[in-house]
Amino acid sequence: MGGGRHNIAVSQPTWESIADWYAAKLAAGSPVHRWTVTTLLRELPDLHGQPLLDLGCGEGLVSRALAERGGHVTGVDLSERLLAHARRQEAARPLGIDYQLGDARALDRLPEGCVAGVVANLSINDMPDLDLVISAVRRVLRPGGWLVFTVPHPCFQTPHADWIMTPDGRPARLVNAYFDETFWRSANPQGVRRVGQWHRTLATYLNTLVEHRFAVTRLAEPQPDAAVAAMHRGWAEVPLLLLVHATRMP
Repeated sequence: MGGGRHNIAVSQPTWESIADWYAAKLAAGSPVHRWTVTTLLRELPDLHGQPLLDLGCGEGLVSRALAERGGHVTGVDLSERLLAHARRQEAARPLGIDYQLGDARALDRLPEGCVAGVVANLSINDMPDLDLVISAVRRVLRPGGWLVFTVPHPCFQTPHADWIMTPDGRPARLVNAYFDETFWRSANPQGVRRVGQWHRTLATYLNTLVEHRFAVTRLAEPQPDAAVAAMHRGWAEVPLLLLVHATRMP
């Protein structure tokens, strides 16, 4: 009998493959996503009547929140299955949201200067080639328009970070390889980040904006609300999220 061992390729999870699971997770109520969206909305100006882009809109959680506040929203995502969930929700409760399949590095279905604001909630970290993404965002924004995005905090949510306990019993974040900008996946088989994300340094995010003539007008490292803090003690010790508000210069 043959004793050979066959190598079987196992496909890695993608946003397309976890779309149904992810939509169900949000529908059931996710404390982290609720807190993130609430945090994001606090940083936005009056949206009434404003044309807006939700970049990496997924199943439409943020798009719906923007439309409910009076924005005229276009949502763009690269996952057909996530967009299908978004469109089903739009059909069930119309808010006037236009969902488009598209690549954030080009946004080639959107004309120049067509939006007053761009929101990207926990999505830019999923996108390769930050330089092209910010260039595309600049093109579709009006002069003086704004970009507000959130990412997992690049100083603490890094590929090899881990939790340790201090001698007095407080959780602390152990970080190394911070300067290694790379694509990585979480080992948690039930976590969102099993699809992977791009680790970039804080300087890379900010300098890319400056290089594309954005003025960084505000940074926030929000403390979690009670529901999120209860999920892990460490999240009350170091920032889970970084929020950046930038304005398109002439």
